[in-house]
Amino acid sequence: MYNFNFDIPTRVLFGPGKLKELHLEALPGKKALIVISSGTSVKKYGYLESLENELKLAGVEYLIFDEIRSNPTNHNVMDGAKIAKENGCDFVIALGGGSVMDCAKCIAIMVTNPGDIWDYFQTGTGGKKDPQIRPIPIVCITTSAGTASEIDYAAVISNDEANEKSGFMTRFIYPTLSIVDADLMMSVPPRLTALQGMDAFFHAAETVVNKNGHPLSELFALKAIEYVAKYLPRAVKDGGDKEARAYVALANTFSGFYMMLTSMHRMEHAMGSFHDSLIHGTGLILIAHEYYDFLAERKAAEEKMIRMAKAMGVENPTSGKDFVSAMDKLIEAVGCGGLKMSDEGISEAELELYPKKMTDIIGGNMLTDPIKLTTEDYMSIFRKAYR
Repeated sequence: MYNFNFDIPTRVLFGPGKLKELHLEALPGKKALIVISSGTSVKKYGYLESLENELKLAGVEYLIFDEIRSNPTNHNVMDGAKIAKENGCDFVIALGGGSVMDCAKCIAIMVTNPGDIWDYFQTGTGGKKDPQIRPIPIVCITTSAGTASEIDYAAVISNDEANEKSGFMTRFIYPTLSIVDADLMMSVPPRLTALQGMDAFFHAAETVVNKNGHPLSELFALKAIEYVAKYLPRAVKDGGDKEARAYVALANTFSGFYMMLTSMHRMEHAMGSFHDSLIHGTGLILIAHEYYDFLAERKAAEEKMIRMAKAMGVENPTSGKDFVSAMDKLIEAVGCGGLKMSDEGISEAELELYPKKMTDIIGGNMLTDPIKLTTEDYMSIFRKAYR
């Protein structure tokens, strides 16, 4: 537990109104590709206009690429990289949630490296190559609180042709600069606020139970759990609650400073590989109770789960079951207690495909659970979670 590395090279501007300070920063280039989603929110609520004003003040040219879908694909990446190269963009700015930031990171890689982004994915049908050239710099401006992609070195991309949703990790895609401005999150609707906030919660919970956890990882993770439990229900109830929004944003940032995922994330990515419209937070909630109850039944991480229960405000917890109960209550409190796999288009017969798919993807480590889970264990969790 005393052997670990800690390397967060990203400069983070945290707080309401921080976007308005962007022009004061030493930006890493002269011409930016602004990457946004195919939706309308960043335009509708003025976030894109604010960013454009900041770039004008900084004397930076820019182009806008607005084709990123909710689960970005290798095609999104390559289209963006082509535009960036053809127009001489020397850095990328992601303005949006996790999907936009993940895609922007991969665009930055493909501006400087040959081939297709899928050539550099390490599992499944990926080419298992390593990028040889450093990507162009990345600036992230997050408009959601859930993925912590603005401060980590990972990106998740889908390949629809292969039915794969996989993670790509390299220290070279740490953003140079990130802005976490809760004022940009006020417009996120209640449902998405809940799903994104629970994603941050599970990042932290997996970090705590991870068998390779250590004091520094737990330090950030327990604080993230505390803030999500206390403030996410408030943010869902009243999106204009500035204090709640800021603390949920801070929880998300903390969850990303030292993220150590378990097989729970691989389980969700297996589901998402077959359902490109499945929101990541939804998938995690669908399996959360059964996954953590599995650990609690076997007393696999009792002391750690007791500490998580305490962080959630449970008085005198005595077992991992107390954490499971508190987690279930939180899911109910944010309006997500009634989620069903069947409502997401998942069939019971399809569950049989998931364990094999888990071995083909990156996004959570199957060897870092507090106890080893077998294929039969995963199937049992999926079946019990199905409804």
